[in-house]
Amino acid sequence: MAVRLRLMRMGKKKQPTYRVVAADSRSPRDGRFIEIVGTYNPRSEPSEIKIDNAKAVGWLRNGAQPSDRVRKLLTVSGAWEAFESGTSVEELEEAQRAAIAAKEAAAAESAPESVNAVAAGADA
Repeated sequence: MAVRLRLMRMGKKKQPTYRVVAADSRSPRDGRFIEIVGTYNPRSEPSEIKIDNAKAVGWLRNGAQPSDRVRKLLTVSGAWEAFESGTSVEELEEAQRAAIAAKEAAAAESAPESVNAVAAGADA
């Protein structure tokens, strides 16, 4: 059985939302699936992408092939990077949080003194 990670259309007419699912490649687009991996709502601004990265990486490591659009969504969510690097999703997310914290700390240190004084005055 060839498993693919692909989009399954949901929602009302002319108002689509999608589920990211693991499904047999022979089943129809909106038919049977094995597991729901996440959701994608392209109509909101900005687009909502909610993917369980641990499930997605698990399916990829077991040989599931993503569709082109799902591969882009996995890249945005960070699951594709975790799959290619071979690290666990938790380690990758922790590294991303550390990088964001370091970037915020560097921005706070490089802020002009007047901005820090105004911020300190607002807190008092």
